[in-house]
Formats: sequence, structure tokens, C-alpha cells
Amino acid sequence: MSVQNLKDEEAWKKLEELAKDIDFAMMETNLGGRPSHIIPMSTKEVDQEGSIWFLSNRNSEHNAHIHSDNDIQLIYSKPGAMEYMVVYGKAFIYTDQETIARFYEQSDEAWFDGVNDPNASAIKVVPEKANYWDTEGGKLASLVKKGIGAITGNKQDVGVEGELQI
Repeated sequence: MSVQNLKDEEAWKKLEELAKDIDFAMMETNLGGRPSHIIPMSTKEVDQEGSIWFLSNRNSEHNAHIHSDNDIQLIYSKPGAMEYMVVYGKAFIYTDQETIARFYEQSDEAWFDGVNDPNASAIKVVPEKANYWDTEGGKLASLVKKGIGAITGNKQDVGVEGELQI
């Protein structure tokens, strides 16, 4: 794997690309406690500042953890495409109707009683550190390159990893 650290606009684009393509993140809260609390969450948006948005029940365990300690980690994984990303940052909870409506979609009906559900909240994650692992062409291309390396004895570049500095 080659290393390609990305900054500013390039980092934001890669963060957005992976978050949208993978969609579901494992959101980890209560980082200082044992056990930490982990729950799957669907990414709603990566905004122009690189913040990642989610909708959540304001009475949830992860919201309670964020209220007491807003350190958070997001783990994105799409093994079939060999795409991975880990984001560490700070989480902030928004309960205003305008913010919730901005992210609310029909699919959220499974969790809420409509856009005006009083239990709905939005979580904004502001990244402080992010790392990614990605392959060009996905899993098949990676396997082909590994096979070529095994046959020829030459190391193949099977992907790229790096830090995203937003």
C-alpha cells in the first residue's frame, strides 16, 4: 500500500466520497468507559466544513454519552470494495426543527413519527483526525495485483492509505 495523506479540499472530497459510498458508520461513544457504546448510523451529509451529520433519537444511549463526553469515533467499512475510514472528533447534538428537517428523509419514518417527532435530533461530528484505506478498482483489482505479485515476486501497490487533514 502506498501512503497518500490528503489536505483541505482533497481531504474533504475523500471524506465525503467514502462516507457517502459506505453510508453506514459504526458510531462509537463513551470512549473513556468500558465498554464503549457502538451503534450503526446512516450518514446524512458531509457538509462543506467536513462535518458529518446523522439523525438520532434524543433519548438514545449514544446521545446521553455525547451529552456527558462528546468525544466520538466513526468507523466506516465496505469490505467488498476494500474501502475503510476511521474518524475521530467531537459530536454536537442539535434539536432545532430546521436542522432536523434539513436531514429528514422518508426512510427515517422507520425510526421517527414524522419530521416533527419531538424525539428527533441531529448529531454533527466535527472530525479532528481521520484515516482511510482504499483500493483503486476494488477487491477484484486488489486480488489480481496480489496474484501478479505472487507470480512475479514483485511487490504490487494494492491500494492507498493516509490521513485526511480537513
